[in-house]
Amino acid sequence: MPAQPPLPPPCPFEKRFPSQLVRDDVFYMSLAYNQAIDAWRGDEVPIGCIIEHGGEVIAAAHNQVEGAQDPTAHAEILAITQAAAKLGDWRLEGCTLYVTKEPCPMCAGATLMSRLKRVCYAVPDPKMGCLGGATDLNALPRVNHHCELTVGGVLENECRELLQAFFKLKRAEPDA
Repeated sequence: MPAQPPLPPPCPFEKRFPSQLVRDDVFYMSLAYNQAIDAWRGDEVPIGCIIEHGGEVIAAAHNQVEGAQDPTAHAEILAITQAAAKLGDWRLEGCTLYVTKEPCPMCAGATLMSRLKRVCYAVPDPKMGCLGGATDLNALPRVNHHCELTVGGVLENECRELLQAFFKLKRAEPDA
């Protein structure tokens, strides 16, 4: 009988239940945060993403790299694919992407390529972030599309605590 994979560390964080009455950045980032908790519970890096269009959520995803064994299965890529399918167009003009951590090079490129109107991220990433952290693809003068950016501040502490706790527990595992 093959050995069972180890269980993910238990998630000590609770999901948020924002009021449906005020659909602002905190509301949508709360939903992205909830996706990040789902990622943790699936033993994935806890990053969650929501895409909003016209006040409605049209995509919701979290990292699935480990489960799918796919290096491109980041929350942002999965959400962009869902949103494009929902709208029937690869151009996500008028949409806002909410993500719990600054997008990596791949995901930052996808945000620009998909023509998102705006990207709001909670935790800046000075090592791998590419929308202002390590570099800023959005600031390149020759790209044919630029997103509006909202950097940090929106549930930044909550999202940072979630990420830090996950990695602290992962490093404490005997096989880590």
